[in-house]
This record gives sequence, structure tokens and C-alpha cells, in this order.
Amino acid sequence: QVQLVESGGGLVQAGASLSLSCVASGRTFSNYAMGWFRQPPGKEREFVAAISGSGRGTSYADSVKGRFTISRDNLLNTVYLQMNSLKPENTALNYCAQLPLRIITATVDYWGQGTQVTVSA
Repeated sequence: QVQLVESGGGLVQAGASLSLSCVASGRTFSNYAMGWFRQPPGKEREFVAAISGSGRGTSYADSVKGRFTISRDNLLNTVYLQMNSLKPENTALNYCAQLPLRIITATVDYWGQGTQVTVSA
């Protein structure tokens, strides 16, 4: 049984930084790409970033390129999202996801429960 547990969300001011973490369990972590998605209030869930199983490949939404960094530690079964220069429009429920393959794909196998990020102006 796969479990993804996010942490690190909170309330910050615009321009601040925040780091999210997601600990995965249930299957061999390094065999699967991981991703972060977010759902702003009243909107659909959207892709933020993804990282391959080895950590050598990454992908980002255009809106976060240069500000957000995804990384992983395969010894700790953890994926991270470092978010810098946060904007009010980054307010969202952020979800960790485990993808079905070692490479980055457009599909998701499992979702975490989400962690809220709120950015005040």
C-alpha cells in the first residue's frame, strides 16, 4: 500500500520561500518518478514539477521555472519542492504524486493528501 505524506505548507508573505516535503512508502522509491501538483481555490488541479526516479530528469510548469526546484533523496524516500519568490497566486493545496514509471509521465499512480500553502500580499 503506497502512502505519500506531505509536510511544510503554511502561511507566508509574498516574496518569501517555503519548502515542501513528501515522504513515500509502500514500494521502491527510486523506481518511480515523483511530482508536485497544486489546486488553487476554485480551480482545477495543475502540474507544478516532476522528477525522474534517478533525480537526473526534471520538468516544470512554465509559471514556476526559475523560482521552484524539485529534488529527491532516494535514501530517505523523500521528494522536495523548494519554492522561492512566492506570489499570492501561488496560494493552493499542494499535492505530492507518485508516477507509474521511473521516467516522467503524464499520468499519476498515487496522490498524497495535500498540504496548504497560503501566500499573503
